[in-house]
Amino acid sequence: MQISSIDTLIQHFARLPGLGPRSARRLVLHLIRQRERALPPLIASLQQVLETIRACGVCGNLDVQSPCHLCADPRRDGALLCVVEEVGDLWAIERCHLYKGRYHVLGGTLSAMDDRGPEKLNVETLVARAAQGVVKEVILATNATVEGQTTAHYLTNRLKDFGVEISRLAQGIPMGGELDYLDDGTLGAALSARLPF
Repeated sequence: MQISSIDTLIQHFARLPGLGPRSARRLVLHLIRQRERALPPLIASLQQVLETIRACGVCGNLDVQSPCHLCADPRRDGALLCVVEEVGDLWAIERCHLYKGRYHVLGGTLSAMDDRGPEKLNVETLVARAAQGVVKEVILATNATVEGQTTAHYLTNRLKDFGVEISRLAQGIPMGGELDYLDDGTLGAALSARLPF
C-alpha cells in the first residue's frame, strides 16, 4: 500500500518534540483546511530557516549571523559567561530579561549510557574562552538531572585552573510550589541550598 503525502506529513510532524500522532493529525488537518492562507507563509519561513540559520562560531547560539547578535552586542558583559546545555536553554534564560552576560552552548550533556563524552560536546571552546582571561565568572546552568550534574562537575574540574569564579543556578522549591508535591531530589536540593531568612 502506498503512503499518501498527507500520511507522510503527519509522520514528519509526529517526530517533532511535544507532538504525537494525534496532535500531528490535527495540525496537518488544520494546515490542509487553511492551505491557501497558512501553507505559503509556513513554507517560506521554513525555506528561510533552511537557508539562513547557522550556529554561532563563538557561543553556539542559532542566528542568521556569526557571531550571533548576543555575542556581537557590546552592551553584554564579557566577564560573565553562562554555560547551557542546549540553545533552548539559552532562549529560556533570555526570556526573563535579567541576564546581561554572554553564553556558551555545550550541545548536550555527558552521558556514558548514550556514548556522549566530552569530545562530543562544545567543551574545548569553553576552556579556550576561559583561558583568554576575559571571563571572570562562569555560571553553570545545566539541568538538575544526573547528566546535568555530571557535566557541571566535569566542567568545574576543567575550569578550576583559569582563575574564574564558578557558580551554579540556584535549585529548590519553585515559586508557588507546595512541599507535598515536590520530588525528593528537588526537596533535598532546597534543603541543601537553604538561605538565611
